[in-house]
Amino acid sequence: MNKTKKQIKLWEALLPALVLISILAFNVYVFGDSATSGSNQFVLIIGAAVAMAIGLKNKFKVSEMLENVYDNIKSTSGAILILLFVGSLSGTWLISGIIPTMIYYGLKILQPSIFFPATLIITAIVSVATGSSWTTSATVGIALIAIGQSLGFDSGMVAGAVISGAYFGDKMSPMSDTTNLAPAMAGTDLFTHIRYMTITTVPTFLITLIIFIFIGLFSTSTGEVDTEKTLKSITDIFNVSPFLFLVPALVIFMIIKKTNPLIALFTGAVLGGVFALIFQPSIVAKVGGGTQMDFVTGYKGVLNALTIQTSIETDNSQLTDLFRAKGMAGMLSTIWLIICAMIFGGVMEAIGALSKITEVLLSFATSVFGLFASTVASCLALNLTASDQYLAIVVPGKMFAEAYKQKNLAPENLSRTLEDTGTVTSVLVPWNTCGAYQSQVLGVDTLAYLPYAFFNIISPFMTLLFAALNIKIKKIVEDIA
Repeated sequence: MNKTKKQIKLWEALLPALVLISILAFNVYVFGDSATSGSNQFVLIIGAAVAMAIGLKNKFKVSEMLENVYDNIKSTSGAILILLFVGSLSGTWLISGIIPTMIYYGLKILQPSIFFPATLIITAIVSVATGSSWTTSATVGIALIAIGQSLGFDSGMVAGAVISGAYFGDKMSPMSDTTNLAPAMAGTDLFTHIRYMTITTVPTFLITLIIFIFIGLFSTSTGEVDTEKTLKSITDIFNVSPFLFLVPALVIFMIIKKTNPLIALFTGAVLGGVFALIFQPSIVAKVGGGTQMDFVTGYKGVLNALTIQTSIETDNSQLTDLFRAKGMAGMLSTIWLIICAMIFGGVMEAIGALSKITEVLLSFATSVFGLFASTVASCLALNLTASDQYLAIVVPGKMFAEAYKQKNLAPENLSRTLEDTGTVTSVLVPWNTCGAYQSQVLGVDTLAYLPYAFFNIISPFMTLLFAALNIKIKKIVEDIA
């Protein structure tokens, strides 16, 4: 009897998601870019309250719903710590001159005509090497955004190139957690999965590269940018030195060597503080509230950079806007957003809404293409409702694995589709953990970079195109002609 009471209807499963999306859309209209500063967080709580009311109607206990919420929040503890360390890293990398040095040399090398394709390729290489789109954005991504702004390019367009490259690596690197998770859910092995992904991923990346080449050739700066004057403004304030690249190089090396990202980012933040004391003593003293470097001003300067918002004044208004770091405190609104998203996702999962939506999508999978389309729709729905990239891979992976077998489809078809949609579209949703993180770290609103994240937008359509045309759809037992 208890089981029948817990079988919620489809409209009940969809209602919290529809309420959430409707209010969030209105929220963006009313608050604009500042919606993620607080109002979106409460809207997620409203969505969770609607889901909880439906749960109570169907005889779910509040305690079991809350238990699922606690588990969800617990699962994001690693992401929250990473956000805090990224905030502290951005602070010490600013006052040490690491980010200004990256901008300085980037302006010398990255000319406007090649900036966008170069950004795509650089972030793709770093992301493949580290296996992390988050680390890529927190290191070279921040610098590339600043260089793009210095060249007069739209920040959303630059962020789109950064994210496109970063998610290529996040999807293809054997060190990426999602690249390991997807084949585990589908029932195939890692390297079979990666090889099979190249079939859809390489064409998508090449199309993205061509688009950014054309953007680079035909886009113009928003104003005349005097590069030499900008370079001089940087050297007037900071001691620019190639030795400063040792810190980001070490962080990337540690990630490649499979060091825990928390340890790597913490090391990068601390070393940033050490290098600040060595290379930029006058800036550290100023940030510490003094005029001369001593133990107290040095200590205060480094701690301030690690924990609170820091800004460096220059004679160039554009650079002054760029030379701001948020510290740990600047990440709190994003952490707040992630926690609220996990509350909504936790209640939705507890009442069976997520599995109900996936079950209905599965019922439409009467053909091979229908099965692929249902998987794509399921991943998109979970990124929108569960607000978590991992759930968008795990839930459809579990639900669809048997259906792919019944259609005589090899499990790598499923694992590839999970990545082509679940992994890459998570960053396009403002209240998803990935969208919230990238928006905060890059300093660009999710809706501002969304139209330019071509790799992420094209990927689901590419997997559907291959399914529709029956190209490289591997069977468990090949059909006998």
